[in-house]
Amino acid sequence: MTTIATMRMLDETAGAVRVEDLYDTDIRDLWQACTTPERLARWIARVDGDLRPGGTIQVAFTSSWTGPARIEVCDAPCHLLLTTEPDTDDEGEIEAWLTEEGSKTRLVVEERGLSMRHLPFHAAGWRVHLEDLGRSLEVEVPVHPEGWSSEAGAPGWRERWEALTPVYQQMEIG
Repeated sequence: MTTIATMRMLDETAGAVRVEDLYDTDIRDLWQACTTPERLARWIARVDGDLRPGGTIQVAFTSSWTGPARIEVCDAPCHLLLTTEPDTDDEGEIEAWLTEEGSKTRLVVEERGLSMRHLPFHAAGWRVHLEDLGRSLEVEVPVHPEGWSSEAGAPGWRERWEALTPVYQQMEIG
């Protein structure tokens, strides 16, 4: 696993973070890890709600971010698009693409509509999320058994995020 995270400017005020990694699993298994509540809870978030295109879900990430998201596209096993905090001033998008590469699967996740000053924090966060995904595929148990809430992220997630954030604060934004 070698998670790559990049940041880019969309306009003067907003940007995007893109992360990707190659996982030693087939596309259907990775799709399940990215779309089923039981598997999501192992590595990134608790998810409840209407799990179909057009449906709204409530998400509680290991990072402590909690909020609503609307499922815009769910094209199994290749493409997922969510609108976070739909119909508000903080609306954003999280999009994921899965592609087969031999017996492995590449996952690319892009989060768009972020404040330029927040890009390094999100880049570090998404990198930790994808690292956690890799671990969850290997051990098939929760990566953060100590739990998390909207007030406090998972301690292991937060520790890794704090270590990575200075790296992304030093990076150029493309």
